[in-house]
Order: sequence, then C-alpha cells, then structure tokens
Amino acid sequence: MIPNPHRLFLGVSSSALDRPWRDRLDAAGLGRAEALSQREGIPDILARLLAGRGVEPNEAALYLEPKLRDLLPDPATLVDMAAAAARLAQAVVAREQVAIFGDYDVDGACSAALLAGFLTEAGARPRIHIPDRLIEGYGPNSEAIRQLAAEGATLLVTVDCGTTSHEPLAEAKRLGLDVVVLDHHQAPEQLPAVEALVNPNRQDDLSGLGHLCAAGVVFLALVATRAELRRQGVWAARGTEPDLLATLDLVALATVADVVPLRGLNRAFVRQGLAMLRGRARPGLAALMDVAGLDGPVQSWHLGFLLGPRINAGGRIGDAALGARLLLSADEIEARGIAAELNRLNQERQEIERQAVLEAISQADHALMRDAGLPVLLAASADWHPGIVGLVAARLKERFRLPALALALNGEGGATGSGRSVAGVDLGRAVRAAVDAGFAVKGGGHAMAAGVTLAAGQAEAFHGFLTERLASEVGAVAASEALMVDAALSAGGATPRLLTEIERAGPFGAGSPEPVFVFPAHRLTDAVEIGSGGHVRVKLRGGDGATVGGVAFRAAQEPLGRALLAARGESVHLAATLTLNRWGGKETAELRVLDLARPT
Repeated sequence: MIPNPHRLFLGVSSSALDRPWRDRLDAAGLGRAEALSQREGIPDILARLLAGRGVEPNEAALYLEPKLRDLLPDPATLVDMAAAAARLAQAVVAREQVAIFGDYDVDGACSAALLAGFLTEAGARPRIHIPDRLIEGYGPNSEAIRQLAAEGATLLVTVDCGTTSHEPLAEAKRLGLDVVVLDHHQAPEQLPAVEALVNPNRQDDLSGLGHLCAAGVVFLALVATRAELRRQGVWAARGTEPDLLATLDLVALATVADVVPLRGLNRAFVRQGLAMLRGRARPGLAALMDVAGLDGPVQSWHLGFLLGPRINAGGRIGDAALGARLLLSADEIEARGIAAELNRLNQERQEIERQAVLEAISQADHALMRDAGLPVLLAASADWHPGIVGLVAARLKERFRLPALALALNGEGGATGSGRSVAGVDLGRAVRAAVDAGFAVKGGGHAMAAGVTLAAGQAEAFHGFLTERLASEVGAVAASEALMVDAALSAGGATPRLLTEIERAGPFGAGSPEPVFVFPAHRLTDAVEIGSGGHVRVKLRGGDGATVGGVAFRAAQEPLGRALLAARGESVHLAATLTLNRWGGKETAELRVLDLARPT
C-alpha cells in the first residue's frame, strides 16, 4: 500500500470517534501554502486554508474574490440550451401560460421561483405546480399534467426533475404541450422526446458544469433567454429588462442546500448570493431569517442548517408549494405568515424525525452486529413519514460514517426511500444502476443523495445490489478515513478577527470543507448536556488562562458526547470548526465540536 502522505496531527491515530487525525496539507500542500503566503502577501492561516483546498498561487486572487463576470460560462455550452432559450422567449413574446413543474425540496422551490419570477416580470403567465410527496411522489405525473393542460398551459417546464420522466412527458406532448426540461440529476442514455432537455449531467453534454444544482441550470437558462429577448429587441421596446443578479439569493440558497460542490461558478453564486441575502430585499427570505432567529450577517452554513430545513418542511410534512410561494411573495405580511407556518412545520418535523432516527439506529446496530463489514445501511418502517426518510438516512450516515438509505413502507408492500452518501461514494449512480437492473421501480439522484421507489418484495434484493456494487468504493473510503485538520489554535487565538480572515476563504460546504482546528492540550473545564436535542455544551481553557466555549450538537448519547462528559476537568485535544456568536451586543468565537482525543 502507498503510505498516506498526510502526517498524523499531534500524533492522534485514534480519537473518540475511532479515527486518525491528519494534517490536511501534505508536502505539496505545505509548499503551496508557503508560496501563497509569500507571493500573495496573505496571512499564514489563510494561506493554509487555500492550499488545503487545492488553490494554486496563480489562482488565489480569483478564488478569494470569485465574480460571475469572470466565471459565468456561455450558456450555449450546455446541450439544448439554445432551443430552451428560444422556446422560453417565444412564451414571453406570446404571453403564454407556462406550467412550471418543480420538485418539493429547496432546489426545486428556488428553481420554480426563479423561473416564475423572471417570466412574470417579462410578461408571460407562469403557474407553479409542486407535487404532493405522499400522493404524487417525485417528478412529473400524467394526472397533474392533464390538469395543467386543461387550465390552458401551452408550455410545460420541469425544473429539478423530468430527465427520466418518459411517460408523463409523452403525455404532455400528446396533449399538445411543448416541453422544456431544466434539470441536473444523473441521466440515462435514453432521454424523453421534448423540445429541449438541458441537463449538464446528460451523457452527451460536455460543458463540464455537472456540479451545478438545478437552480444554477435555471439561472443559466434565464441568462440565455434574456439574451435571446434582447436580440429580438423586446427589452429595447419595453425600456427595461430583468435584473438577474438580484436572483442570486435563490441560487445561493439552492446551491448550499442541495450539497453540490462549492467550486468554480458555484462559489461565485454563493459568494454573491450571500451579499444579496444580507440586503434582505426578498420579503420571504427576510421573514424566514426572522423566524429562524438568524442574527447578524448571513453565512453559508445558515442556508443549509437554518433556512433550508424550514423551506423543506412544507414538502416533507405539509403543503409542498409553501416554499415557492414564500420565495415569490412580495407582501411582507403574507411572507411572515408563510414563514411562521414553515417554522411550525419544521418543529413538528423535528419531533417526527427524532423518533424515527432512534428506530433506524437500532436497526442499523443489529445489522452491523450480524455483518460488521456491511458497506451500505438500509433501514425501513411502515411507521415513518415519507417526508422525513432523507433526514433519517442523513443521521445514519453521520453516526456510522457509511452510505445509508431509509425506506417508508407502504400498505402494498412497496416503499419510497431516500439515501445519503459519504464523500467518495457515488450513491446516485448506484441507485440508477439498480433501476436499470430491475431492482427498483425508479430512482436516481447525484453522488451524495438519491431517492428510490421500490415495488413489493424488492427491498432485500435492492439492498443486496447496492452492497455488492458499492463495497469496493466504501472500502477504499474507509481505509483512508480521517479527520482532516487545517491548523492548531489556542483558546485565546479563536477571535472574531480570525473568523473574518477565515471567511475570506469561503464559502464553505461540499467540495470546500469548513476549516477544522485543533485546540491542543486544553483543559475541558466544563461539559454539560443541554436542550431537548441532546447537545453538549463545553468550555476550554488554554495554558494562558484564555477560554472559549462551544457545542457538540446531537452528541449527548453518541460516542463523542460520552467522551466529552467523561473528560470534564481533564486535558484534551479538541477538534472543532469555528462560528461567530452574537449575544447581548457582543461578538465571540464559538466552537462546533467535532472530535476529541487524549494527549499521549
């Protein structure tokens, strides 16, 4: 075997979570960090963060200040984009009624709101349909399409879905609707026959934009459509044209919430979208920030942990259209009402999820007792709400560090389910292969997340197919698993000023991991369980007497929480990310605890 080039950090070979800690920088990375610091004149800590994310010295300026004008590609590089833009422009000129069929997650809501907002401003008549998760399931369905056609729609645009919807889209064609698909999910070789199918992950697309979420694809479609209408002289006649930069708040939210890699164009989307969000110009998102208790400047993690789950709550256990309605609302009173309802649904969802997660963990524990080398976890119950199975899968993945799927069984013996994967294991592709091999009715997704529908009696064979297909990928990931550490810090060094410097390397998320810091040989002066969610609050003291506090979320009943509580009063190495806490008009740095090790 080739030795791991990343040296052990502080010599930790096994932590409370039974994993080694390694320096994110190997020898080449250390060289990059030194060159970045010397040539670009940036602080050592910032240079280490950039080098650890593969940034070369000649790329530093663009990485630190990603701008759309530098990174936005010609939309026509995507297959079928010219045809899609032409058909959308035709709908605007003719003031057609356009049916927008979206998904019920954040990316789907943002994509639908993006397109509907543009079409409304341009003069077309959009009508959004978000399917009911329980009754209609994922993606276009023939019954809904027939209803949309009966209401007068002449153009159907699917966003964040549609790539594999052969029969429903064929029904749309039979009813006389033109169809445009704007999607990003993995695509089979055979595609539906439509006017345009824009998807950077279709097999004949060479754009290199497969990392975009659906909202990113929709944004490029709007860029192309606006240009086509400009070419036709529409904007000159009207005297104004839609400001697409103002919609980047939605693109940023979808990009973070859909966990797509934050590289290249996606970094520019999120960086500039965060600036729009901080302006609170969209009433719906401003109201959602308020009910979520978001205080101070919006950070990328707020999108994934505070705003995204609330928008998702409608599609999980309530009215699936609430999210898109909130994002399009121009009325502050209406927006506050929708935001309050989504917040209530999110609280209800949390309680439903808590009970399901306990049952799923028990199932996974029993499965691993029978086969400790099981590479993919699958848990199922007839008692689980289909809207929360993705969250259950995510909790299983976090706890066991394995790809995991959770299934909601129905009365006919079939199931709908959702899966979450670990970095390096492409779950969406595996689920698609299971469908092609006849082990699932339908399914797909992307590398880190997937959905699936199973017929009666398919669950065991489906699990067996994934187990065999993913065993080598999971084994390779497990062999190299480690907590990658960016740098060592002291309690006194964890300051708001340092966080300002760290933020220059952001936004952080998939493909651009949030910086991990280790506080070596600090005394754990306090560790106590707090709240109903089983969090553990801690306080560290350095050798100079400086202190810093933090939280290990949902850890009290987990190995990390037990290790923290047992180590109270002792000297520990603590690994954590940093966030800014605002309380009583004062700003302090706070830890989000990831792991713990005992000094040797």
